[in-house]
Amino acid sequence: MKSYDNSTYKMPIRAQNSNKGTFGKVLNFAGSKNYIGAAYLSTVSILKCGGGFAALATEKDIIHSVSALLPEAVYLSTQEGLRSIKDFSVVLIGCGLGKNKTLFKKVIKHTSSPIVIDADGLNILAETDIKLPEETIITPHPLEAARLLGISLDAVLADLDNSAKKLVEKYNCTVVLKTHRTIITDKENYFVNQHGNSALAKAGSGDVLAGIIAGLLAQKIPLYEAARLGVYLHSRTGEIASEELTEYSVLASELPKYLPLAIKELL
Repeated sequence: MKSYDNSTYKMPIRAQNSNKGTFGKVLNFAGSKNYIGAAYLSTVSILKCGGGFAALATEKDIIHSVSALLPEAVYLSTQEGLRSIKDFSVVLIGCGLGKNKTLFKKVIKHTSSPIVIDADGLNILAETDIKLPEETIITPHPLEAARLLGISLDAVLADLDNSAKKLVEKYNCTVVLKTHRTIITDKENYFVNQHGNSALAKAGSGDVLAGIIAGLLAQKIPLYEAARLGVYLHSRTGEIASEELTEYSVLASELPKYLPLAIKELL
């Protein structure tokens, strides 16, 4: 059996004298007509990695669908989410959001807590001249990175290290550049994840990662460490799931079920 070096990863200590607020409140702006699953996957992952409270701000029809699968979350309209944004310790935006530029700009403008931007949020960011909050994590794959930098996909793939560094410089944030060996970096740190396999190369996998990172941030882990730990847990979960299901057959919706096994290895 392969030996996994996880000695540099630590889960946050959980106080026994605690309540849901102890482990953070995440507000997730996610989902649209064609991407209902992204709203579910990102929200369930917040809770599965230890976040205490997850609220999904989305469209009415999506609330009906997702709430049936995840009764543990709280559900808000996007307007309710905007009105209550300052009540949350972490904000996640972008998973299946669609091209809602107005909502994106309002969330960025009113967010003072750490924020994770993924998927459609990144596509909107690439088309928007807006300053990001100081505590921001972005999670692009190479094509999204190319859009953000205004260069070709081939140019990103030819120099992933430099592309990640350019993203840090341009957006003054923590960057998770998702590839076969995902790069996690900010102004002071640089790390390449060595885990994961092709089981994660499937629709919805990135939504799970975004939710994991947001849930770790809610537990008061610093941005860079939350991103690095989140990437590790996500990639290790893919490895564990594929041992039973094979790399061909792992679905993104199955990753949250195996996430506890990756966490357990670190305890």
